[in-house]
Amino acid sequence: MSNIQLAPIGLTQALKDQVYSMLKVAIAKMDIYSTPEPPKLDERRLAEDLGVSRTPVREALSRLEQEGLVKNVPRRGTYIVRKTKKEILEVVCVWAALESMAARLATQHASGTEISKLRKMFASFDDKEEARAHINEYSDTNIEFHRTIMALSKCSLIQTMASNLFLHMRSIRVQAVKEHNRSDQSVIDHMRIIEALEHRDADTAERLVREHAMSLSKHIEKYAKYLS
Repeated sequence: MSNIQLAPIGLTQALKDQVYSMLKVAIAKMDIYSTPEPPKLDERRLAEDLGVSRTPVREALSRLEQEGLVKNVPRRGTYIVRKTKKEILEVVCVWAALESMAARLATQHASGTEISKLRKMFASFDDKEEARAHINEYSDTNIEFHRTIMALSKCSLIQTMASNLFLHMRSIRVQAVKEHNRSDQSVIDHMRIIEALEHRDADTAERLVREHAMSLSKHIEKYAKYLS
């Protein structure tokens, strides 16, 4: 059984839609590449955790399967879909294109106050030793940093496209940042990106974000033995 985190739901929207939304958010927060096998979702347990019958859970899982997030295996159960190494490398490539353009747009549309929040995120991680010592906290900040750059683009289409990749990008970043001291270079890269954004240097911001993302691709190719 997976370690998916859920809480009982209220009655503020159509029940089946609420179950679907909560399951999708909960799945997005899971580290789906941290175990040898894909995480399994237990329909009965999900219904109990949410405080609902199994019918809306079954309907929600069906919608998630249509979106490619889960897969029902006859006589075995429902599993969260994990991508192959080749597929993950493609996801990273597309993310690099989206986030680098988001960074360019951020230099044009984000306010100084909004950009300054990026630097504040890393106030507790001003060197690589701090990042290593608090790697889980740094990992969370790392994820939020990249989501914020997407948001600062003020481009809803980029954000929508990125959200469809986020489950796998989040999970793979959580794994990678803890491997082979990748956090060391991550700290340096983030500071350079923030500086480019602060100076409204669109070309440099775009290039640095793209290079940072593609360095993740190289890391995956070299070290991600857990991907098939």
